[in-house]
Amino acid sequence: MADDVTGGSAAPAPPVVAVVGPTATGKTALAVALAQRLGGEVVNADSMQLYRGMDIGTAKPGPAEREGVPHHLLDLWPVREPASVVEYRQQARERIDRLRAAGVVPLLVGGSGLYLRAVLDELDFPGTDPVLRARLADELAAGGAQALHTRLATVDPAAAAAILPSNGRRLVRALEVIELTGRPFTAQLPTPTPHYPALTVGLDRAVDELDRRIAERVDRMWAAGFVAEVEALTADGLREGPTASRALGYAQVLQQFDGALSAEEARERTVTATRRFVRRQRSWFRRDDATIWFDAARPDLPDRVLDLLAGMRGDRTIGA
Repeated sequence: MADDVTGGSAAPAPPVVAVVGPTATGKTALAVALAQRLGGEVVNADSMQLYRGMDIGTAKPGPAEREGVPHHLLDLWPVREPASVVEYRQQARERIDRLRAAGVVPLLVGGSGLYLRAVLDELDFPGTDPVLRARLADELAAGGAQALHTRLATVDPAAAAAILPSNGRRLVRALEVIELTGRPFTAQLPTPTPHYPALTVGLDRAVDELDRRIAERVDRMWAAGFVAEVEALTADGLREGPTASRALGYAQVLQQFDGALSAEEARERTVTATRRFVRRQRSWFRRDDATIWFDAARPDLPDRVLDLLAGMRGDRTIGA
């Protein structure tokens, strides 16, 4: 457990407020509203917003949407860089520790379940075996990501639900961990131990409403110049990026550039793939009994979260 006391003071450091849930539920808007009322700062936990230049397709909050609230860990990596949960955890915890030591509430915000859990819990990351990794990479090259995803679904359905079928790199890693440890990828820490005192708020919406919001979001992406963004990132090495090239929307537009999809098909498949991903996100986050869920459409949402936080901060035994 991280130190719960600010620099030489006996006052407890504030807890982390995590705002989680599926894509397009409104996490950023809630986080900004809470930060403004708490004097807090946002720490990004969206794995694709970590990439520089991936702005439109990830709905990365721009200056207007941030409304003056400091945001940390946006634009961390170039698109060629493979994602590293371990590196992300180190940087996220450094910022959270600094904020808490200063008495500032950190708001950890995003829909990337593994990244959130890596920061909030004492999550172990097994090592790697170069020979095993190479064999699985060869199988990926020979049979494709879908074949590995099907195999993962038989040995660890929860992991398969959380990983995109097109994300060959994460599929290889999940299967590698399973072979190394003899345990499911999602069972490396059967009983999570909190690293921070935290209030985890989950946002969700009715399925029909969320489907509509996703379609509208994709329409806004295309209207804002998303295809041009992908084209520019291609010049920066997007195709060579094992993580960024798999991102929702980006993968579909790259297929459009290759002639495998028409412009309309790329757009439609982005909507469909995002809706499927949202269902996997919901399944992942609902497994955490500590998450307190809200309908994101309720107008008094910030007030209700602040009430929960006030109760938590009044109980000094929480997180002890």
